[in-house]
Amino acid sequence: MQYPDLESFLADANTVLAKGPVALILAEDGVELASTIRHHLDAGFAQVCVFLQPDLGVDIKPEPNLHVIAYDHTAERSMETLINRVIEAAGNIWLYYCFNAEYLFYPFCEARSIGEMLTFVTEERRDTVLTYVVDLYAGDLHRFTNAVSIEDAFLDRSGYYALNRKDKLKHDKERQMDFFGGLRWRFEEHIPMPRRRIDRVSLFRAKPGLKLQADHTFNDEEYNTFACPWHHSPTAALASFRTAKALKLNPGSTFDIETFRWHNSTSFEWHSQQLLDLGLMEPGQWF
Repeated sequence: MQYPDLESFLADANTVLAKGPVALILAEDGVELASTIRHHLDAGFAQVCVFLQPDLGVDIKPEPNLHVIAYDHTAERSMETLINRVIEAAGNIWLYYCFNAEYLFYPFCEARSIGEMLTFVTEERRDTVLTYVVDLYAGDLHRFTNAVSIEDAFLDRSGYYALNRKDKLKHDKERQMDFFGGLRWRFEEHIPMPRRRIDRVSLFRAKPGLKLQADHTFNDEEYNTFACPWHHSPTAALASFRTAKALKLNPGSTFDIETFRWHNSTSFEWHSQQLLDLGLMEPGQWF
């Protein structure tokens, strides 16, 4: 289904957003858009909605349960405006958002659907799944000048850390931490401080009054927690080329970077077990 703008899409909310989980893909450009769509359709999302930057000239093959909506990502606060409008229009369903060239991995995703995991999370009385943005990058930047390659993808196997998240009075927030690592840590001189965190609440249940904020947190503090109070909860990972692509396409950083590879680089295997083994997500009590 094609929509000329966000308003026409939201007018169909009773149909498109009636049953979750629904994936929202923010397509800022056409890089690996087809593989991003296919990955999330295969994950078992009830609907996949692609918000496509107008005039890109990208041809998207029609698929059942796939919707393409023209949306200007260059507008100020475009991300949170889009997500919050969808939250307002949706019922009490699970939503997920990512950008193109980002791929959701959750524990055992090769054998279990996203709906199965979210059913378990709901039974745990959780309304969110914390996700960690794991930077992917092409191993050969001379061959892949935009740093994106599915076949030649690498990630960092170490260098991740977390700090306690503070409130306005500098007290630790309960079950909240700021996570860092990957390219945003290694090339932090090119990344503004507010954008260095790699944690994102990408999977969440919509409800009245819920608002996504510019730093990928929500106005409900419980939505920003990594686990429930009584035991560990499942977390997920977003394997993402977005930071690598930005660093190589940005004139202020591209000439300072000849390669993203270092002694802690390893080939990405495109399998959840690798991310589990590296501690980049965990199953919690879900087995």
